[in-house]
Amino acid sequence: MIWLLFLVFLMYAVLIVTLAIGFRKGEEFTAKESELKTTFSVIIPFRNEAKNLPFLLNSIEEIKYPIELVEFLFVDDDSSDNSVIIIERILPKTKKNIQILKNKRGSNSPKKDAITTAISVAKNEWILTTDADCILSKNWLKSFANFIQMNAPKMIVAPVNYQVKNTFLEQFQVLDFLSMQGTTIGSFGGNFPFLCNGANLGYKKEEFIKLNGFDGNNNIASGDDVFLFEKFIKADKNNVKYLKSKEAIVTTFPEKNWTDLVNQRTRWASKTSTLSSLKVKLIGVLVVFTNFLIVSSFITASIQFVLMLLIVKMSIDLFLFLPTIVFFNHRTSFFKWYVLASSLYPFFSVFVLFKSLFFTYKWKGRTFKK
Repeated sequence: MIWLLFLVFLMYAVLIVTLAIGFRKGEEFTAKESELKTTFSVIIPFRNEAKNLPFLLNSIEEIKYPIELVEFLFVDDDSSDNSVIIIERILPKTKKNIQILKNKRGSNSPKKDAITTAISVAKNEWILTTDADCILSKNWLKSFANFIQMNAPKMIVAPVNYQVKNTFLEQFQVLDFLSMQGTTIGSFGGNFPFLCNGANLGYKKEEFIKLNGFDGNNNIASGDDVFLFEKFIKADKNNVKYLKSKEAIVTTFPEKNWTDLVNQRTRWASKTSTLSSLKVKLIGVLVVFTNFLIVSSFITASIQFVLMLLIVKMSIDLFLFLPTIVFFNHRTSFFKWYVLASSLYPFFSVFVLFKSLFFTYKWKGRTFKK
């Protein structure tokens, strides 16, 4: 048992240190003044987002980008609240090019259907996807445009941050989320990219069509981002780039209770086993097994031994966490909650994995199976 623990934690340490090195290797992008000519169709699926849409719409109003080069396509996925009314109230007042579309369902994945619906009418060269519970920075489009002109990619993965209060629930989520963001940046810096987030993702429309969009995975409710990302990586890895820029960050909000958090993370975890990359699966197994060993030790070993494992894992994780919290500006609250959140995380992650394998989950008022 001791040798197994040593081997697993050694492999985990190698993974985290490799990602940390990759994070630091990825230089932060600095935009240069140039003519803005890239055209964007921004796709925003929504379902019952009346509380969040005003924040998103206000941020859209503040975006600095030529109006003739961008359109915002909101796709209503059968909302039962007044989300559509809120957007319609903004339309007469805004100078932005905004349309509201009705989702055309054709698969088991409402969000993939919504994106496909919007792309079918999108008139611009580049597709950007984000979520209705997000806030966009005023230079969001400008940073994408400059990056495209300088690097000529086919897909761009960009950073997502959490806006959180100083409570344990929200701080727990931001630590969990930052681990994924740090991993994403580190994997690109290490030249083995394997993660992205659909709240801040861009790709050329013609490439989406050429790769047949979500065909082959639209029976899975989630994964509108990673399955498409896998297709782009397989077709042309060198032209899938990460936009490491603070001006490109999209900000979203944590879940407000533990039930919604478990359902959200279960939805994310449910797609993992269906990813095509063996490398990604092996990394996932290593991370899960590391957490599982801590949980199992809690049952079979002494408290002192479990504490030792937690301290070792927390120390390893800091290699990646430290540059990540600096980039996303969460230094103030990080250390206050780090020990408590990191101690709970192995138990939380094992529970979520178990739930994703054997139970349904609820999202946006709907029930889904894996």
